[in-house]
Amino acid sequence: MNAISKSGMDGTNRRGFLSTISSGSLVLMARVSNAQDVEVADAAGGDVDAFAPDLFVSIASSGVVTILAHRSEMGTGIRTGLPRIVADELEADWDQVVIQQAVGDKRLGSQNTDGSNSIRHFFKRMRVAGATARTMLEQAAAARWNVDASDCHGKNHRVVHAESGQSLPYGELVESARTLKIPSADTLQMKPPSDWRYIGKDVPITDLDAILTGKAEYGIDARMDNQLFAVIARPPVVGGKVDRLDSTQTRKVAGVRDVVEIDRFKGAPMFQPLGGVAVCADSTWAAWQGRDLLKISWEDGPNADYDTETYADQLAEAANKPGKVWRNAGDAKGVIADSDTVLKADYSVPHLSHAPMETPCAVADVKTDSGKVVSCVLKAATQNPQAVQQAVAAALGIPENEVVVHVTLLGSGFGRKSKPDYCVEAALLSKKLARPVHVTWTREDDIQHDYYHTMSHVHVEAAVGADGMPTAWLQRAAFPSISSLFSEGAEDAAGFEIEMGLQDLPHDVPNIRVESGKAKAHTRIGWLRSVNHIPHNFAVSSFTDELAHRAKRDPFEYLMAILGEERLLDLKAAGLSNRGASAEEYPYDIGRLKHVTRRVAEMAEWKRRSSLPKGHGLGIACCRSFLGYTGHVVEVEVDRQGSVKIPKVWVVLDAGVIVSPDRVLAQVEGAASMAATVAMYGKVSFKKGRVKQSNFDDYRIATMKDSPREIVTELVDSDAPPAGVGETPVPSFAPALCNAVFAATGKRIRSLPLADHDLSWS
Repeated sequence: MNAISKSGMDGTNRRGFLSTISSGSLVLMARVSNAQDVEVADAAGGDVDAFAPDLFVSIASSGVVTILAHRSEMGTGIRTGLPRIVADELEADWDQVVIQQAVGDKRLGSQNTDGSNSIRHFFKRMRVAGATARTMLEQAAAARWNVDASDCHGKNHRVVHAESGQSLPYGELVESARTLKIPSADTLQMKPPSDWRYIGKDVPITDLDAILTGKAEYGIDARMDNQLFAVIARPPVVGGKVDRLDSTQTRKVAGVRDVVEIDRFKGAPMFQPLGGVAVCADSTWAAWQGRDLLKISWEDGPNADYDTETYADQLAEAANKPGKVWRNAGDAKGVIADSDTVLKADYSVPHLSHAPMETPCAVADVKTDSGKVVSCVLKAATQNPQAVQQAVAAALGIPENEVVVHVTLLGSGFGRKSKPDYCVEAALLSKKLARPVHVTWTREDDIQHDYYHTMSHVHVEAAVGADGMPTAWLQRAAFPSISSLFSEGAEDAAGFEIEMGLQDLPHDVPNIRVESGKAKAHTRIGWLRSVNHIPHNFAVSSFTDELAHRAKRDPFEYLMAILGEERLLDLKAAGLSNRGASAEEYPYDIGRLKHVTRRVAEMAEWKRRSSLPKGHGLGIACCRSFLGYTGHVVEVEVDRQGSVKIPKVWVVLDAGVIVSPDRVLAQVEGAASMAATVAMYGKVSFKKGRVKQSNFDDYRIATMKDSPREIVTELVDSDAPPAGVGETPVPSFAPALCNAVFAATGKRIRSLPLADHDLSWS
């Protein structure tokens, strides 16, 4: 590897990063503000608590550069990507860079590694941190040589004066650089993209060697001295609680130390524990055996009658009657009512589980003084250490800054590990038992007690003119909202959910109406990779394909026609928040959407679709999600018995500036496999309030035989600001796959998963 990686966190507290830096270090603290103010702190001699801004980079007198990684690594390479941006602007030698994982600290800005926001939100800030350090070193060298600082330039860990040929290593300039006034961000000279050394270049991820040799620490590996291991029996119905408990046989299991009841959440589920009974033991296996011997009678509570078959009908009813209006351009209702030709269709997606390879797990150590909790230290596989601080502090009744969260590597997350309920469980058990406790969720726990992706029903209808093009388009969705996590009894969709593929319809149709129906949640609803784009784009892209076939037109040509002229979608008129990004920096560019669609069709040699034999088909779909643009073409083979194979997938992604191309390619390929699971098998169902699935035998994921045999990916070379990557390649896969199945078999798929359908043909 090129980078010097030090991932260990034993003995490090929330001030540990500062206290381990020598007094001869240059430390930059980047304040979280639009102005990007920067201050310098002498880490050893100054008062650390006098500084409130973000800490990103330090340079020791030895020349070693330490860069703080404040986002969670779960396979995306972000623990390498963000520091590479700093190192590039700093002109640091990557061989002399050490990356240190940050603890949870609100001074760092958001640490929630979710929403495909890490590079987008911190690209500029990381560049400022690196450029500020480089500029200070250049100024220090200029003062020593008595030359103009503008003639001095950082170059591969040295400052060079081109005219005289003099140069000094960074380490020798640290002491004098520490005394300089910090330049304001607006005076910094950023490197032009043509001079980037690391941004846009491939490099092995920092943790690669440790992962390959089994030395990397994941949440399931985390250990503290004298810790116990806990496995928890949780209520099978959300909102339920223990009625009667007999733990006699459990306490006889060798290694079992205690059996502890955990209170259920109060009010909305949010990030609180579900409650239940924890078995704490000397090993996870002993705790697991002990849990299986518990005799518990449950009081199921208000969600005892939850049945997804019945609920599906309720969602369909809600989606087929007028609801809350989110977008209303022209008079879609009137045009549809007066039209002679109206096409209608309904599309549905079931609950989905995150099913990360590593289940939720954390270890906590709660300290007390005279019976009062004073602090808590955790090691956790978490996407959001600040949420852990907040939730654990609230549960223990202590200030957030007394909760120290060390972030381990994550064996994937997909949004599940941004919810810290399992960390709260560990903290509550540690408080009760007065020693560290490691909580591990089994696979059954994970699938049966998840924050599930919402179950959804989308109704779409369009008035169609003589040319086969729609003159009016109405779509209405009904689904239990993520809002139900935070507001008890919430029945209305949140705006950010409707914006994901429904309200932001890109089609050039003169009359558009978007609505949502009411739906009450009966289980925990959470965000899963690409969130509501999954059901919404499935409906929009499938219905577009249906319109094309009804018009007897080529689906690709029809899609390009319905997208209309290359233009910028009027975000204000559509009522879109644009994920908080400015319309100027991140416009909704129909031209970019059409480009990825056109390009992916070219790559797949789309024109050959008409000559494919029966049982073979190509499907196409596109989507703008998380501010990035994706086009998919999926090729399928469906045998006469209805077995589906995916020989090849083509993907084009336009996500603006790409920092780590190899990791982005890996995410696009991984998205294809995950989306194959969603499309072909993913389904969580409830009966009498209980999840029917329990493990990978009945909650199937795409195996090697199901996954695409070949994935051909193209990343658009772009100088646009960085956009989303992690979630962006997911939404257009499933509709492209289902459109391909229709092309191969003539069977239209309007509900997922494919496994629920008979796809045989003759």
